[in-house]
Amino acid sequence: MNRVSRKAVGLWLLESLVAFVLFLVASLVVARWVGGSGWSWVPGWFADAPWSLPVATVVLTLPFLLTEPFVRYAVHRWELSGDVVYARSGYLTREWVFVPVSRIQTVDKGQGWFERLLGLATLEIRTASHAGSSTIKGLDFRVAAGLAEQLARRAEELRDDAT
Repeated sequence: MNRVSRKAVGLWLLESLVAFVLFLVASLVVARWVGGSGWSWVPGWFADAPWSLPVATVVLTLPFLLTEPFVRYAVHRWELSGDVVYARSGYLTREWVFVPVSRIQTVDKGQGWFERLLGLATLEIRTASHAGSSTIKGLDFRVAAGLAEQLARRAEELRDDAT
């Protein structure tokens, strides 16, 4: 089994940090809005202590956002063996996907902003069935490019053999 790139931990930490900052900013905006509004429909305990929302946001989300990248790295694996691509991923739940190479219709590699910054890529393996498709995130760009080329070539060979 092949691991994704070690740099994927940095990618997932960066994505978690962005999500955390967005959650925190939203909770600060709501707390400020509620604290200065004097609305009667807001529960009294919250109107008296609007700062509790940002504190709760930090206490409840930060542990998940900090552990998630490391758990994902420990779980994410991929393998190309014979005529099957195997991919395993997950955080709270696990997903195992076996994609027969003969069923592959397209193989795409993509890079988001953070992936490009870290030299990573995501490989999308698509079949006619959505359930048979797979995505492998956190691959080194060169590994993703080589695997995409290898899968496309192997899928073409298998289709040619079938006719």
